[in-house]
Order: sequence, then structure tokens, then C-alpha cells
Amino acid sequence: SIAYSNDNGTTFTKYQGNPVLKDDSATDFRDPKVMWHKPTSQWIMSLSTGRSASFYASKDLKKWEMLSSFEGGSQEGIWECTDLFPLDYNGIKKWVLLTSITEGQPNADCATQYFIGDFDGKTFKADPLPYPLWVDYGCDNYAGVTWNDAPDNRTIFIGWMANHYYAYATPSHNFRNAMTIPRDLKLVHNGKHLVLAGYPVKELENARALSCKIDDMAISDLYTVNKISKDNRGTYDIEFTVTPSSDKPFSFTLSNNHDEKLSFHFDRKAETITVDRSKSGKTDFHPKFNIKPIVAPLSNKKQYAIRLLIDKASSELFINEGETIQSNVIYPSSPYNTIEFDSGGGELKLTNMSVYDIK
Repeated sequence: SIAYSNDNGTTFTKYQGNPVLKDDSATDFRDPKVMWHKPTSQWIMSLSTGRSASFYASKDLKKWEMLSSFEGGSQEGIWECTDLFPLDYNGIKKWVLLTSITEGQPNADCATQYFIGDFDGKTFKADPLPYPLWVDYGCDNYAGVTWNDAPDNRTIFIGWMANHYYAYATPSHNFRNAMTIPRDLKLVHNGKHLVLAGYPVKELENARALSCKIDDMAISDLYTVNKISKDNRGTYDIEFTVTPSSDKPFSFTLSNNHDEKLSFHFDRKAETITVDRSKSGKTDFHPKFNIKPIVAPLSNKKQYAIRLLIDKASSELFINEGETIQSNVIYPSSPYNTIEFDSGGGELKLTNMSVYDIK
């Protein structure tokens, strides 16, 4: 159905001819996302239709014609919140199809998968990549979509930072769930194939105030930074680069004075980054929350640029400008104010480390 506004969005009037598109035979026929497709001078609607995405076209937003449908990737759950948009990679236009799926992601079941391919105004064709691929490998980023016509031709994504299993049971006060930090999307090559990367929008930097800066150093065992935030309200933004000397696993851990901790383990040989929130604070409010460590793919590279956004009830990890992302909610009793690095028996070079409070 559609509604229109004659006063710049202050009020809306429902169109008398609603619904403008329906399919009584479909159990799941929902979540329309509409964009203007300039090459064919028409509106394109991406629609979630069961375990598939369907595409419709219209010249006036009222009369719609079905163009095609697409299936692929994980088929374990119902597809939701489909989104289709173009991104440039090395001067070549590619199209990205997002769809959130209620089951199938190894860590969380519900998550957002994506496909990279081509769209000719009628049909989406996915490139032969190792699907399923996930926008975020954490447990708490679902149903995200992008803004249409963002300034400067940017493609900006925001997701619901929760999980269907325990979203209604979180031990929070005055709010139930939150949204992720908005992220600029782009295509990058991880050394094996193209991936969709996301990184916090540049506007977030306007809310940062430098709390502390750590000298560059080589860590051969353990290194601890106490009071990482001078005015710690549990909301800060950490950036640093680590360069390991070998393939031995290494890690860093946030903790507080209640012996609660959130750990991040890097295994270059296994090509995984693992987040462990089993001792992060309150974890017993739902059996699906305190699960096995949360694993994501990690490219074996010489160094890793890390950015970690911590809020009172969330952790958003970005590796190498968002080539790999993990978003996970957490419920510590008090803010984490210590970070400890463990070189894992090798040598770990730590450089360019800064901690910013969020105003």
C-alpha cells in the first residue's frame, strides 16, 4: 500500500486504491523496498517472498508488473527486508542484494545475507561466490536496509541490534533494543573474492573526544591498559593496529572490576576471529544468549586495523575497515575499563592506539 504527503511529510494520506500490489496465494509477501532505476526510467520494488526475493516495476508507483525472482544462498529460513542497490568496484558497477533470514547463520540463526552480482532492470544474477555470505557475523544485526539517495552517492546501512531469540528478554531498563551505528557500505577484495564491507559513518567522529593515546610497542606476553577511558560512562571508540610476528593465535580482552570480560581471539592459521561474551556480564536471561564463542572469517594478513565501538549494552567490531564485522549485545554490571593484550607466545606489535569517549 502507499500513502502520500502534500506538506513535506508532516501528514500523510492513504491512497484510496490500496493495496496497489497483492498476492493472496503467498504466505510471505512483505517488506517492500522501492528505488528509482534511472537506466530504465522506472521504479523497482524488491519484495520478500518466502525464501526468495521478487522484483516488480512501475512507472507511477500504483501499477506494478512482476519482473523476476531470485533464490540462492541460505534457504533455511524465511527471507525478510530485501534490499537491492548498486556499488562501484574499481570503476565497475556491481549490484548487491540484501535479505535478512530467520534461520541459518551459524552463530545467531537470524542474520542478513548478501549477494553480489548484476541487475539489468529486470533480473538479478549473482556472481559465483561462496554463499552464504553475511553482512555481519555477530549475533545482533538483523533486518538492516539502506537509505535511498544518501548525500555524496553514499550507501548507508543501519540494522536492528538484536536477535529474534532473546530480543524480548534482554535485561535492559527504559529501552528494549537499539540500532547499530550507521555504516557506509563498499565492495572490497579480501584476497580470495569480493566482499561487502561496512564501516561507521564519518559523522560519528564529530561525537568523539580523545581520552587516551597509547605508545607504540612490541608485546611478547601480556600487556594491560588500565583506565582506558578517563571519564568512563561505558561508551567509547577504540582504534589500533596489530601486527603479529607469527601465525600463533593472539587476543585482547575488555574487563571490569566485577571480573566480567569480553574477549576477542584472532587465529590467522584457522582464519577466524572469535568473540567470547560468555562472561561479559548478565548472560542467563535466555539460553540462546550464552552460546558457544561467536566465530567469523578472518583473512590471513600481515596486520589488522581494529576499530571497536563499545556502548553500555553493545559491542561493534570492525576489522580492516569493515571487511569483517561482529555486532554483539552485552550487559556488564559496570563499564569495562581495562583492555589486556595477549600475544599468545609470539610477538605482537601494537601501533596507533587511541581511545575516544563518545560525547
